[in-house]
Amino acid sequence: MFFIVGSFRVPPEAMDAARPAMAKMIAASRAEPGCAQYGYAEDVLEPGLFHVTERWRDRDSLSGHFTAPHLVEWRAEWRRLGFTERQLTLYETDGGEPI
Repeated sequence: MFFIVGSFRVPPEAMDAARPAMAKMIAASRAEPGCAQYGYAEDVLEPGLFHVTERWRDRDSLSGHFTAPHLVEWRAEWRRLGFTERQLTLYETDGGEPI
């Protein structure tokens, strides 16, 4: 299992355009084979700061995600909308356990 966690910032003036772009990216990613979880959550205390969480079944699924057409489009949206401070970290783990 591969887990990605991180964050990015959306400038206030881009929020209205960013939300539908994020929704499109999330829906397309969740539909990919091997995607167990994919989401963005806006920070309650810092508007415009979004936290990223992804879980992928295996390396092949994650590799497929990195080359998916919707990810290429999403990267173009980052530049167009002025996203900043993008930081993502990849972890390899077992499936975890509920606590």
